[in-house]
Amino acid sequence: MTFFKKPVFSFSSFSGRSFPLDFFINSKYLFRWLGLALLVGIMAGSASALFLVLLDWVTHYRETHTWIIWLLPVGGFLVGYAYHKWGREAEGGNNLLLQSIQTPSSNKIPLVMAPLVLFGTVLTHLVGGSAGREGTAVQMGGALADQLSPIFRLRPRDRKMILICGVSAGFASVFGTPLAGAVFALEVFLLGQLRYNALLPSFLAAIIANAVTSAWGVGHTVYPVVEVPPMTVWTLSATLLAGICFALAARLFSLASHAVGSTFRKYVSYPPLQPVLGGVILAVVIWALGTTKYIGLGIPTILASFSTPLPTYDFLLKLALTAFTLGCGFKGGEVTPLFFIGATLGNALFPWLPLPLELLAAMGFVAVFAGAANTPLACLLMAMELFGGSCGLYAGLACVVAYLFSGHTGIYGAQVVENSKHPYYAREAGTRLAGIKRRLF
Repeated sequence: MTFFKKPVFSFSSFSGRSFPLDFFINSKYLFRWLGLALLVGIMAGSASALFLVLLDWVTHYRETHTWIIWLLPVGGFLVGYAYHKWGREAEGGNNLLLQSIQTPSSNKIPLVMAPLVLFGTVLTHLVGGSAGREGTAVQMGGALADQLSPIFRLRPRDRKMILICGVSAGFASVFGTPLAGAVFALEVFLLGQLRYNALLPSFLAAIIANAVTSAWGVGHTVYPVVEVPPMTVWTLSATLLAGICFALAARLFSLASHAVGSTFRKYVSYPPLQPVLGGVILAVVIWALGTTKYIGLGIPTILASFSTPLPTYDFLLKLALTAFTLGCGFKGGEVTPLFFIGATLGNALFPWLPLPLELLAAMGFVAVFAGAANTPLACLLMAMELFGGSCGLYAGLACVVAYLFSGHTGIYGAQVVENSKHPYYAREAGTRLAGIKRRLF
Protein backbone atom coordinates (compact mmCIF):
# COMPACT_ATOMS: atom_id res chain seq x y z
CA MET A 1 0.00 0.00 0.00
CA THR A 2 1.27 3.43 -0.88
CA PHE A 3 0.93 5.98 1.91
CA PHE A 4 2.51 8.94 0.11
CA LYS A 5 1.88 10.12 -3.40
CA LYS A 6 4.47 12.05 -5.34
CA PRO A 7 3.31 15.72 -5.59
CA VAL A 8 2.56 16.94 -9.05
CA PHE A 9 3.52 20.58 -9.74
CA SER A 10 1.19 22.55 -12.00
CA PHE A 11 0.75 26.23 -12.68
CA SER A 12 -2.98 25.67 -12.83
CA SER A 13 -3.06 24.54 -9.17
CA PHE A 14 -2.15 28.10 -8.20
CA SER A 15 -4.05 30.28 -10.67
CA GLY A 16 -6.95 28.14 -11.83
CA ARG A 17 -5.66 28.54 -15.41
CA SER A 18 -2.60 27.25 -17.15
CA PHE A 19 0.39 29.55 -17.55
CA PRO A 20 0.21 29.49 -21.39
CA LEU A 21 -3.41 30.69 -21.26
CA ASP A 22 -2.58 33.52 -18.84
CA PHE A 23 0.37 34.53 -21.03
CA PHE A 24 -1.82 34.58 -24.15
CA ILE A 25 -4.56 36.68 -22.48
CA ASN A 26 -2.07 39.19 -21.08
CA SER A 27 -0.19 39.43 -24.36
CA LYS A 28 -3.41 40.08 -26.25
CA TYR A 29 -4.31 42.82 -23.75
CA LEU A 30 -0.85 44.36 -23.98
CA PHE A 31 -0.73 44.54 -27.77
CA ARG A 32 -4.33 45.73 -28.04
CA TRP A 33 -3.70 48.68 -25.74
CA LEU A 34 -0.29 49.31 -27.23
CA GLY A 35 -2.01 49.86 -30.58
CA LEU A 36 -4.72 52.09 -29.14
CA ALA A 37 -2.22 54.03 -27.01
CA LEU A 38 -0.06 54.52 -30.09
CA LEU A 39 -2.96 56.16 -31.93
CA VAL A 40 -3.89 58.31 -28.94
CA GLY A 41 -0.25 59.25 -28.33
CA ILE A 42 0.34 60.30 -31.92
CA MET A 43 -2.79 62.46 -31.99
CA ALA A 44 -2.39 64.02 -28.54
CA GLY A 45 1.38 64.47 -28.87
CA SER A 46 1.02 66.17 -32.24
CA ALA A 47 -1.79 68.41 -30.96
CA SER A 48 0.33 69.42 -27.96
CA ALA A 49 3.30 70.17 -30.22
CA LEU A 50 1.16 72.48 -32.36
CA PHE A 51 -0.31 74.09 -29.27
CA LEU A 52 3.10 74.74 -27.65
CA VAL A 53 4.47 76.28 -30.86
CA LEU A 54 1.45 78.58 -31.18
CA LEU A 55 1.68 79.46 -27.50
CA ASP A 56 5.33 80.48 -27.82
CA TRP A 57 4.51 82.61 -30.86
CA VAL A 58 1.58 84.49 -29.32
CA THR A 59 3.47 85.00 -26.05
CA HIS A 60 6.40 86.56 -27.91
CA TYR A 61 4.07 88.72 -29.98
CA ARG A 62 2.17 89.93 -26.89
CA GLU A 63 5.34 90.81 -25.01
CA THR A 64 6.68 92.82 -27.97
CA HIS A 65 3.31 94.46 -28.79
CA THR A 66 1.81 95.17 -25.38
CA TRP A 67 -0.89 97.41 -26.88
CA ILE A 68 -2.74 94.21 -27.78
CA ILE A 69 -3.81 93.86 -24.15
CA TRP A 70 -6.44 96.53 -24.84
CA LEU A 71 -8.07 93.97 -27.16
CA LEU A 72 -8.94 91.74 -24.20
CA PRO A 73 -12.69 92.58 -24.51
CA VAL A 74 -12.60 91.74 -28.23
CA GLY A 75 -10.78 88.49 -27.58
CA GLY A 76 -13.22 87.70 -24.80
CA PHE A 77 -16.19 88.17 -27.11
CA LEU A 78 -14.66 85.95 -29.80
CA VAL A 79 -13.97 83.17 -27.28
CA GLY A 80 -17.39 83.48 -25.66
CA TYR A 81 -19.27 83.63 -28.97
CA ALA A 82 -17.38 80.65 -30.41
CA TYR A 83 -18.37 78.47 -27.47
CA HIS A 84 -21.92 79.84 -27.41
CA LYS A 85 -22.39 79.22 -31.14
CA TRP A 86 -20.55 75.93 -31.73
CA GLY A 87 -19.36 74.54 -28.43
CA ARG A 88 -22.20 74.37 -25.93
CA GLU A 89 -21.74 70.62 -25.61
CA ALA A 90 -18.01 71.13 -24.98
CA GLU A 91 -18.39 74.01 -22.51
CA GLY A 92 -17.78 71.68 -19.54
CA GLY A 93 -14.11 71.29 -20.49
CA ASN A 94 -12.12 69.22 -18.03
CA ASN A 95 -15.21 68.56 -15.95
CA LEU A 96 -16.95 67.05 -18.98
CA LEU A 97 -13.99 64.72 -19.42
CA LEU A 98 -14.11 63.65 -15.77
CA GLN A 99 -17.84 63.01 -15.96
CA SER A 100 -17.40 60.93 -19.13
CA ILE A 101 -14.74 58.81 -17.41
CA GLN A 102 -16.99 58.33 -14.38
CA THR A 103 -20.00 57.40 -16.54
CA PRO A 104 -18.55 55.94 -19.77
CA SER A 105 -21.99 55.11 -21.14
CA SER A 106 -22.64 58.83 -21.70
CA ASN A 107 -22.53 60.55 -25.09
CA LYS A 108 -19.28 60.81 -27.01
CA ILE A 109 -17.21 63.92 -26.35
CA PRO A 110 -17.67 66.22 -29.37
CA LEU A 111 -14.63 66.56 -31.60
CA VAL A 112 -15.22 70.31 -31.73
CA MET A 113 -13.85 70.52 -28.18
CA ALA A 114 -10.29 70.14 -29.49
CA PRO A 115 -10.18 73.04 -32.01
CA LEU A 116 -12.33 75.28 -29.82
CA VAL A 117 -10.16 74.97 -26.72
CA LEU A 118 -7.03 75.39 -28.85
CA PHE A 119 -8.44 78.57 -30.43
CA GLY A 120 -9.76 79.90 -27.12
CA THR A 121 -6.55 79.34 -25.20
CA VAL A 122 -4.23 80.75 -27.86
CA LEU A 123 -6.44 83.84 -28.18
CA THR A 124 -6.58 84.23 -24.39
CA HIS A 125 -2.78 84.26 -24.21
CA LEU A 126 -2.45 86.55 -27.23
CA VAL A 127 -4.56 89.34 -25.73
CA GLY A 128 -3.11 89.03 -22.22
CA GLY A 129 -5.25 86.70 -20.13
CA SER A 130 -3.67 84.90 -17.19
CA ALA A 131 -4.12 81.19 -17.92
CA GLY A 132 -2.24 77.94 -18.32
CA ARG A 133 -1.99 75.11 -20.82
CA GLU A 134 -2.79 71.83 -19.06
CA GLY A 135 -6.55 72.15 -19.52
CA THR A 136 -6.14 72.70 -23.23
CA ALA A 137 -3.82 69.74 -23.77
CA VAL A 138 -5.98 67.43 -21.65
CA GLN A 139 -9.18 68.44 -23.43
CA MET A 140 -7.59 68.01 -26.85
CA GLY A 141 -6.21 64.61 -25.84
CA GLY A 142 -9.51 63.44 -24.39
CA ALA A 143 -11.63 64.67 -27.30
CA LEU A 144 -9.34 63.13 -29.91
CA ALA A 145 -9.08 59.85 -28.01
CA ASP A 146 -12.85 59.52 -27.69
CA GLN A 147 -13.26 59.63 -31.46
CA LEU A 148 -11.73 56.14 -31.50
CA SER A 149 -14.54 54.73 -29.32
CA PRO A 150 -17.12 54.24 -32.10
CA ILE A 151 -14.48 53.32 -34.68
CA PHE A 152 -13.26 50.37 -32.60
CA ARG A 153 -16.68 49.77 -31.01
CA LEU A 154 -15.29 50.08 -27.52
CA ARG A 155 -17.44 48.96 -24.64
CA PRO A 156 -18.04 51.42 -21.77
CA ARG A 157 -15.22 49.98 -19.64
CA ASP A 158 -12.80 50.29 -22.57
CA ARG A 159 -14.07 53.77 -23.41
CA LYS A 160 -13.24 54.80 -19.85
CA MET A 161 -9.68 53.61 -20.34
CA ILE A 162 -9.20 55.32 -23.69
CA LEU A 163 -10.40 58.59 -22.16
CA ILE A 164 -7.85 58.09 -19.39
CA CYS A 165 -5.27 57.58 -22.14
CA GLY A 166 -6.28 60.88 -23.73
CA VAL A 167 -5.91 62.72 -20.41
CA SER A 168 -2.54 61.16 -19.62
CA ALA A 169 -1.24 61.77 -23.15
CA GLY A 170 -2.27 65.43 -23.12
CA PHE A 171 -0.82 66.13 -19.68
CA ALA A 172 2.45 64.26 -20.28
CA SER A 173 3.14 65.82 -23.67
CA VAL A 174 2.45 69.42 -22.68
CA PHE A 175 4.75 69.32 -19.62
CA GLY A 176 7.26 66.65 -20.64
CA THR A 177 6.43 64.54 -17.57
CA PRO A 178 5.21 61.08 -18.66
CA LEU A 179 5.18 59.53 -15.18
CA ALA A 180 3.21 62.40 -13.68
CA GLY A 181 0.87 62.47 -16.69
CA ALA A 182 0.11 58.76 -16.42
CA VAL A 183 -0.67 58.90 -12.70
CA PHE A 184 -2.56 62.21 -12.99
CA ALA A 185 -5.05 60.58 -15.37
CA LEU A 186 -5.57 57.68 -12.95
CA GLU A 187 -5.87 59.89 -9.88
CA VAL A 188 -7.85 62.95 -10.95
CA PHE A 189 -11.40 61.78 -11.61
CA LEU A 190 -12.04 60.07 -8.26
CA LEU A 191 -10.77 61.81 -5.13
CA GLY A 192 -9.02 59.29 -2.90
CA GLN A 193 -8.79 56.37 -5.32
CA LEU A 194 -6.36 55.25 -8.02
CA ARG A 195 -7.62 53.14 -10.95
CA TYR A 196 -5.02 50.38 -11.24
CA ASN A 197 -6.84 48.55 -14.03
CA ALA A 198 -5.88 51.40 -16.38
CA LEU A 199 -2.21 51.56 -15.38
CA LEU A 200 -0.83 50.00 -18.54
CA PRO A 201 -2.89 52.00 -21.09
CA SER A 202 -2.27 55.25 -19.21
CA PHE A 203 1.50 54.75 -19.03
CA LEU A 204 1.75 53.69 -22.66
CA ALA A 205 -0.21 56.71 -23.89
CA ALA A 206 1.80 59.14 -21.73
CA ILE A 207 5.16 57.79 -22.86
CA ILE A 208 4.21 57.71 -26.55
CA ALA A 209 2.64 61.20 -26.55
CA ASN A 210 5.66 62.72 -24.83
CA ALA A 211 7.97 61.06 -27.38
CA VAL A 212 5.82 62.32 -30.27
CA THR A 213 5.92 65.92 -29.03
CA SER A 214 9.70 65.69 -28.70
CA ALA A 215 9.96 64.11 -32.17
CA TRP A 216 8.28 67.22 -33.59
CA GLY A 217 11.22 69.19 -32.19
CA VAL A 218 9.19 70.92 -29.49
CA GLY A 219 10.95 71.28 -26.16
CA HIS A 220 9.83 71.97 -22.61
CA THR A 221 10.95 74.35 -19.89
CA VAL A 222 14.07 73.11 -18.08
CA TYR A 223 14.05 73.64 -14.32
CA PRO A 224 17.06 73.48 -11.96
CA VAL A 225 18.00 70.26 -10.20
CA VAL A 226 17.27 70.91 -6.53
CA GLU A 227 19.70 69.97 -3.76
CA VAL A 228 18.16 69.18 -0.39
CA PRO A 229 19.44 69.34 3.19
CA PRO A 230 19.36 66.37 5.60
CA MET A 231 15.98 65.77 7.21
CA THR A 232 15.97 67.06 10.77
CA VAL A 233 13.31 68.04 13.28
CA TRP A 234 13.56 71.64 12.05
CA THR A 235 13.39 70.88 8.33
CA LEU A 236 10.54 68.41 8.91
CA SER A 237 8.58 71.01 10.89
CA ALA A 238 9.27 73.64 8.23
CA THR A 239 8.05 71.30 5.48
CA LEU A 240 4.81 70.59 7.34
CA LEU A 241 4.20 74.30 7.90
CA ALA A 242 4.98 75.10 4.27
CA GLY A 243 2.56 72.37 3.15
CA ILE A 244 -0.23 74.01 5.17
CA CYS A 245 0.53 77.38 3.54
CA PHE A 246 0.46 75.78 0.10
CA ALA A 247 -2.89 74.18 0.95
CA LEU A 248 -4.40 77.54 1.87
CA ALA A 249 -3.22 79.00 -1.44
CA ALA A 250 -4.76 76.06 -3.33
CA ARG A 251 -7.99 76.38 -1.40
CA LEU A 252 -8.14 80.14 -1.99
CA PHE A 253 -7.56 79.69 -5.73
CA SER A 254 -10.26 77.04 -6.07
CA LEU A 255 -12.84 79.02 -4.13
CA ALA A 256 -11.98 82.28 -5.90
CA SER A 257 -12.20 80.87 -9.42
CA HIS A 258 -15.56 79.22 -8.70
CA ALA A 259 -16.87 82.39 -7.02
CA VAL A 260 -15.89 84.57 -9.99
CA GLY A 261 -17.56 82.18 -12.40
CA SER A 262 -20.76 82.06 -10.36
CA THR A 263 -20.88 85.85 -10.09
CA PHE A 264 -20.52 86.40 -13.84
CA ARG A 265 -23.14 83.77 -14.65
CA LYS A 266 -25.53 85.35 -12.15
CA TYR A 267 -25.29 88.95 -13.34
CA VAL A 268 -24.49 88.56 -17.07
CA SER A 269 -27.05 86.29 -18.71
CA TYR A 270 -25.63 86.33 -22.25
CA PRO A 271 -22.51 84.09 -22.12
CA PRO A 272 -20.40 85.90 -24.80
CA LEU A 273 -20.66 89.14 -22.81
CA GLN A 274 -19.16 87.60 -19.67
CA PRO A 275 -15.56 87.56 -20.99
CA VAL A 276 -16.17 90.96 -22.63
CA LEU A 277 -16.88 92.58 -19.28
CA GLY A 278 -14.09 90.57 -17.71
CA GLY A 279 -11.73 91.64 -20.47
CA VAL A 280 -12.41 95.33 -19.83
CA ILE A 281 -11.66 94.92 -16.14
CA LEU A 282 -8.54 92.84 -16.83
CA ALA A 283 -7.15 95.35 -19.32
CA VAL A 284 -7.56 98.21 -16.84
CA VAL A 285 -5.98 96.21 -14.00
CA ILE A 286 -3.00 95.14 -16.12
CA TRP A 287 -2.51 98.75 -17.28
CA ALA A 288 -2.66 99.93 -13.65
CA LEU A 289 -0.08 97.32 -12.59
CA GLY A 290 2.24 98.55 -15.33
CA THR A 291 3.70 95.11 -16.00
CA THR A 292 2.94 91.93 -17.94
CA LYS A 293 4.59 89.82 -15.25
CA TYR A 294 1.31 88.36 -14.01
CA ILE A 295 -0.36 87.46 -17.32
CA GLY A 296 0.15 84.51 -19.64
CA LEU A 297 2.08 81.55 -18.29
CA GLY A 298 4.59 83.52 -16.22
CA ILE A 299 7.48 81.13 -16.91
CA PRO A 300 10.24 83.78 -16.42
CA THR A 301 8.94 84.56 -12.92
CA ILE A 302 8.66 80.87 -12.08
CA LEU A 303 12.31 80.34 -13.06
CA ALA A 304 13.38 83.45 -11.14
CA SER A 305 11.68 82.17 -7.98
CA PHE A 306 14.32 79.43 -7.70
CA SER A 307 17.23 81.85 -7.41
CA THR A 308 16.13 85.41 -6.61
CA PRO A 309 13.99 86.86 -3.79
CA LEU A 310 10.75 88.18 -5.26
CA PRO A 311 8.02 90.50 -3.93
CA THR A 312 5.93 88.65 -1.35
CA TYR A 313 2.68 89.61 -3.08
CA ASP A 314 3.51 87.98 -6.44
CA PHE A 315 1.54 84.82 -5.69
CA LEU A 316 -1.57 86.78 -4.67
CA LEU A 317 -1.62 88.91 -7.82
CA LYS A 318 -1.20 85.86 -10.05
CA LEU A 319 -3.91 84.04 -8.11
CA ALA A 320 -6.35 86.93 -8.47
CA LEU A 321 -5.72 87.53 -12.19
CA THR A 322 -5.95 83.83 -13.08
CA ALA A 323 -9.12 83.24 -11.06
CA PHE A 324 -10.67 86.27 -12.74
CA THR A 325 -9.49 85.34 -16.26
CA LEU A 326 -10.84 81.79 -16.14
CA GLY A 327 -13.88 82.64 -14.04
CA CYS A 328 -15.18 85.26 -16.49
CA GLY A 329 -15.02 82.88 -19.44
CA PHE A 330 -11.59 82.98 -21.04
CA LYS A 331 -10.04 79.60 -21.85
CA GLY A 332 -6.86 77.90 -20.67
CA GLY A 333 -5.56 75.68 -17.95
CA GLU A 334 -5.04 76.29 -14.26
CA VAL A 335 -1.91 74.26 -13.68
CA THR A 336 0.90 76.54 -14.90
CA PRO A 337 -0.59 79.49 -12.96
CA LEU A 338 -0.70 77.17 -9.94
CA PHE A 339 3.01 76.47 -10.54
CA PHE A 340 3.58 80.25 -10.51
CA ILE A 341 1.51 80.70 -7.33
CA GLY A 342 3.27 77.85 -5.55
CA ALA A 343 6.81 78.72 -6.59
CA THR A 344 6.44 82.40 -5.67
CA LEU A 345 4.73 81.52 -2.38
CA GLY A 346 7.65 79.21 -1.58
CA ASN A 347 9.95 82.09 -2.45
CA ALA A 348 8.03 84.36 -0.05
CA LEU A 349 8.36 81.80 2.77
CA PHE A 350 12.14 81.60 2.40
CA PRO A 351 13.00 84.29 5.02
CA TRP A 352 10.83 82.53 7.60
CA LEU A 353 11.63 78.85 7.17
CA PRO A 354 14.97 76.98 7.52
CA LEU A 355 14.90 75.51 4.02
CA PRO A 356 16.85 76.42 0.85
CA LEU A 357 15.17 78.87 -1.51
CA GLU A 358 15.15 76.54 -4.51
CA LEU A 359 13.69 73.70 -2.41
CA LEU A 360 10.84 75.88 -1.13
CA ALA A 361 10.09 77.05 -4.67
CA ALA A 362 10.08 73.46 -5.94
CA MET A 363 7.86 72.29 -3.07
CA GLY A 364 5.38 75.09 -3.69
CA PHE A 365 5.47 74.47 -7.45
CA VAL A 366 3.97 71.00 -7.02
CA ALA A 367 2.19 71.23 -3.66
CA VAL A 368 -0.25 74.02 -4.55
CA PHE A 369 -1.16 72.01 -7.64
CA ALA A 370 -1.56 68.88 -5.49
CA GLY A 371 -3.95 70.69 -3.17
CA ALA A 372 -5.99 72.29 -5.95
CA ALA A 373 -6.24 69.23 -8.21
CA ASN A 374 -6.28 66.60 -5.41
CA THR A 375 -3.53 64.62 -7.12
CA PRO A 376 -0.65 64.28 -4.61
CA LEU A 377 0.98 61.20 -6.16
CA ALA A 378 1.14 62.72 -9.64
CA CYS A 379 2.62 65.90 -8.19
CA LEU A 380 5.28 63.95 -6.29
CA LEU A 381 6.32 62.25 -9.53
CA MET A 382 6.30 65.59 -11.33
CA ALA A 383 8.68 67.04 -8.73
CA MET A 384 11.10 64.17 -9.23
CA GLU A 385 10.87 64.41 -13.03
CA LEU A 386 11.41 68.17 -13.12
CA PHE A 387 13.73 68.83 -10.17
CA GLY A 388 15.55 65.54 -9.62
CA GLY A 389 14.87 62.55 -7.42
CA SER A 390 16.61 63.95 -4.35
CA CYS A 391 13.74 66.37 -3.64
CA GLY A 392 11.18 63.57 -3.56
CA LEU A 393 10.99 63.25 0.23
CA TYR A 394 10.38 66.95 0.85
CA ALA A 395 8.13 67.46 -2.17
CA GLY A 396 6.10 64.34 -1.35
CA LEU A 397 5.53 65.46 2.23
CA ALA A 398 4.51 68.95 1.13
CA CYS A 399 2.10 67.49 -1.45
CA VAL A 400 0.30 65.17 0.95
CA VAL A 401 -0.01 67.89 3.61
CA ALA A 402 -1.38 70.30 1.00
CA TYR A 403 -3.75 67.58 -0.20
CA LEU A 404 -5.08 67.02 3.33
CA PHE A 405 -5.44 70.65 4.34
CA SER A 406 -7.06 71.79 1.09
CA GLY A 407 -10.10 69.76 2.18
CA HIS A 408 -12.84 68.73 -0.20
CA THR A 409 -12.26 71.67 -2.52
CA GLY A 410 -10.62 71.73 -5.92
CA ILE A 411 -10.43 73.23 -9.37
CA TYR A 412 -12.40 70.32 -10.87
CA GLY A 413 -15.96 70.46 -9.59
CA ALA A 414 -16.79 67.13 -11.27
CA GLN A 415 -14.37 65.20 -9.05
CA VAL A 416 -16.24 62.64 -6.93
CA VAL A 417 -15.18 61.98 -3.34
CA GLU A 418 -14.54 58.24 -3.42
CA ASN A 419 -12.61 58.13 -0.14
CA SER A 420 -12.76 61.20 2.10
CA LYS A 421 -9.52 62.85 3.18
CA HIS A 422 -10.50 62.62 6.84
CA PRO A 423 -13.03 60.43 8.71
CA TYR A 424 -14.84 63.58 9.81
CA TYR A 425 -15.88 64.17 6.19
CA ALA A 426 -16.85 60.55 5.47
CA ARG A 427 -20.49 61.58 4.97
CA GLU A 428 -19.40 63.44 1.83
CA ALA A 429 -18.27 60.25 0.08
CA GLY A 430 -19.97 59.85 -3.29
CA THR A 431 -20.53 63.60 -3.66
CA ARG A 432 -19.10 65.81 -6.39
CA LEU A 433 -16.90 68.66 -5.20
CA ALA A 434 -19.24 71.12 -6.92
CA GLY A 435 -21.97 70.07 -4.52
CA ILE A 436 -19.94 70.63 -1.36
CA LYS A 437 -20.08 74.09 0.24
CA ARG A 438 -16.76 75.24 1.64
CA ARG A 439 -15.26 78.42 3.05
CA LEU A 440 -11.58 79.42 3.10
CA PHE A 441 -11.41 79.00 6.89
